[in-house]
Amino acid sequence: MVQPPTLKDVYDARKTIAPCLARTPLHYSAGLSQLFEADIYLKHEEYHPLGAFKIRGGINLLAHLSEEERSRGVIAASTGNHGQSIASACKMFGARALIALPAKDPNPLKVAAMEALGGELVFYGENFDEAKAHAERLAREEGYRYVHPTDEPLLVAGVGTQALEIIEDLPDVEVMYLPLGGGSGVAGACVVANAIDPEIKVRAVQSEGAPAGFMSWQQGQLVQAPMDTFAEGIATMNGYELPQRIIRHILDDFVLVSDDELRFAMGLLIEKAHTLSEGAGAAATAGALKQRESLKGRKVSVTVSGANTTAAQLDAALEVYRRS
Repeated sequence: MVQPPTLKDVYDARKTIAPCLARTPLHYSAGLSQLFEADIYLKHEEYHPLGAFKIRGGINLLAHLSEEERSRGVIAASTGNHGQSIASACKMFGARALIALPAKDPNPLKVAAMEALGGELVFYGENFDEAKAHAERLAREEGYRYVHPTDEPLLVAGVGTQALEIIEDLPDVEVMYLPLGGGSGVAGACVVANAIDPEIKVRAVQSEGAPAGFMSWQQGQLVQAPMDTFAEGIATMNGYELPQRIIRHILDDFVLVSDDELRFAMGLLIEKAHTLSEGAGAAATAGALKQRESLKGRKVSVTVSGANTTAAQLDAALEVYRRS
C-alpha cells in the first residue's frame, strides 16, 4: 500500500515544479462575490500552458523517475488533462509517452494537444475505465512505466501545490472548493489544509452523472457507479484508493451537481468573472453556487481546474445559462 504524501512532500514538489511552471493567480471576483454575498476568490489553474491543473503532478512525477523508467517509456490513461500532463512532462524529461484514451467521443482539443506534445495515442474502449484497463495491460506486456491517474503520491503532492498557493495568498481562507474526478486534486488540498490549518473546510464537487467518488467517500469503501456526463475531466466509474484514503476523514463536504448546473456555472464564470472553463473546470463554481446560502460573509476559494472546452460544449453551456 502506497503511503500518502505529507506537507513536506508538497513543499518538496513545489521546489521541483517551480523551475518549470509559473505560479497561478488567486483573483478576487467582484461579480461572484456580489452574487454570493461572500468573498469569492478564483484559483486560476486554467492559466497553465496546458489549460489545466494536472501539469503540476506530471512534472513532479517525471522528475523523480529513474533514467531506466524513462527509457522504458511511460504510459497513462486519460480523457485528456492527465494525458496532457504526462505527455508534456515526458517531453521535458526526454521520455516516451503513450496515452490510452477512450475511442468513443474523445475531446478533439485534448487529443490535438496530446499529439502536439509528442504523446503516442492509443484509442480503446467506450470510456475512461476501459482505456485505463488497456493501458495497464500494455504496461504489463511491454514493460512501460504505468502512471496511475490518482494512486501516485508524487502526483498528489504535485497537484497539492495549488492548495499551498491558495493558503499562502489567502491565509484566512475559510472554505476551499475543488472538483473531484479521480480525486488527486482534492486529496492534495486535504493534505495541505489539514496540516496547515485544520479549520479550513475542503469541499469536493462531482457530477451526479458520475458519482463513484462521492459514493466511495460516503460509504467508506471503493465503489463503482454508472457514468453519464459531458464533463470528461471528472468522468470516472470508480473511486480510487489513495485519494479516498486521504479524504475519508478530512474532507468537510461533498457536493453533487447536474450537468446543467455545470453548464450554468460555465456561463456564470464567463459573465461574472470573464473566465473560460470546461465542464470539470466549472464544477467547483457549481458546487459553491449550490451551497451559497451557507457561504454568506465567508472567504472562499474556488478552483477553476481547466479550460479545455470545445465550441460545441461552450455553445450548450451558454444556451443553458441564457435560459436559466
